[in-house]
Amino acid sequence: MDLVPQLRRAILAQSLPPPSQTLLATLTSRSPPPPMPSLLATAKARLLASDLTNTSGTVVDTSMPAFPPNIDSAAVQNSSLPQNTHVQVLDIENLSLSRWEQVEELEAIERGERTRGRQVIRVTDEENGEADGSSSSAGQTQASRAGAASGGTNAMHRLVLQDGRGKKVFAVELRRVGGIGIGKTHIGEKMLLKAGAVVARGTVLLTPETCTLLGGKIDAWHEAWMEGRLARLRESVGADRPQ
Repeated sequence: MDLVPQLRRAILAQSLPPPSQTLLATLTSRSPPPPMPSLLATAKARLLASDLTNTSGTVVDTSMPAFPPNIDSAAVQNSSLPQNTHVQVLDIENLSLSRWEQVEELEAIERGERTRGRQVIRVTDEENGEADGSSSSAGQTQASRAGAASGGTNAMHRLVLQDGRGKKVFAVELRRVGGIGIGKTHIGEKMLLKAGAVVARGTVLLTPETCTLLGGKIDAWHEAWMEGRLARLRESVGADRPQ
């Protein structure tokens, strides 16, 4: 069986961005070719690390579906995506936290204190042992903030998404989507927005049923975002202090 169509089908079955013919030909040109699981893993890594707007066509099929022309129009009260659309994340913000709390969140990530599957929660003395009846309320507040900071059920995020033709649009969690969060979602990460996803006033409303996080990261973009985002937040709250 011809490896090129076989590999293409395997890639699309995982909801990944459609590969270019150049990528498929490059991966299958070795003689003898690597086994299919190895080819698929290599293709996945290349696709998820690529820029969807790269017009060279060396990795991603540039004819992939894109956003409708009027998707970012605030004049359109309600519409929906007509087809599945692959996008990449350009920005993410935790709307559940104040700017000061966002500074603390990003600083914790820089120190390696908040990663996938692990969180660090500091409890002050006041929150840890007062017997005047306020400790329960303080504990609930701390738990709520911790949940928001860690991307838990209390968090709500706004993202900037970009399609393969460079069009950008805001997206907001209508319902909590597991995997979206500061320190979880990387800049350049790929997502699949499914046909039928609701768009309201120029903003895509994200739900677990209408979007799939595919992973990936563009290292240069992510590093620049981390540095720039933290600097802007520190400046906005007067927290640009030496560490």
